Amino acid sequence: MEKNRLMESNKCFCDTGLLFENCCGLYLSGNQKAPSALTLMRSRYSAYASHNADYLMETTYVSERKYYSKPEILRWAVSNRWQKLEILSFTEDTVEFKAYFIDSNQYSQVHYEFSTFKFENNIWYYLDGKFE
Repeated sequence: MEKNRLMESNKCFCDTGLLFENCCGLYLSGNQKAPSALTLMRSRYSAYASHNADYLMETTYVSERKYYSKPEILRWAVSNRWQKLEILSFTEDTVEFKAYFIDSNQYSQVHYEFSTFKFENNIWYYLDGKFE
């Protein structure tokens, strides 16, 4: 109970300034589906920050899931301290962003990605990404 109360009073990981429970928490809990590619991308960043590998797999497009491993996703999510999300640009089905984190060796890192999303059966999915 104490942990839930602490989480509810915290700002969302995705840097909207909203409380987690009123932002990405709505989607990570399974109560709602992300209404846009941008919202899904933000919620996926929050899933990395909160170590929710199940959500990351569920929101990856079905044909792409074979390229991912839930234990590997979780290992990478837990080994980094997620600092900040910066949205560079977005369209209806793409999001360009930078995710800032401290790696397991305590070095500051920036993950750049241009992500593509797919809308199918009224649900947004992560399709793929181009990295620098």
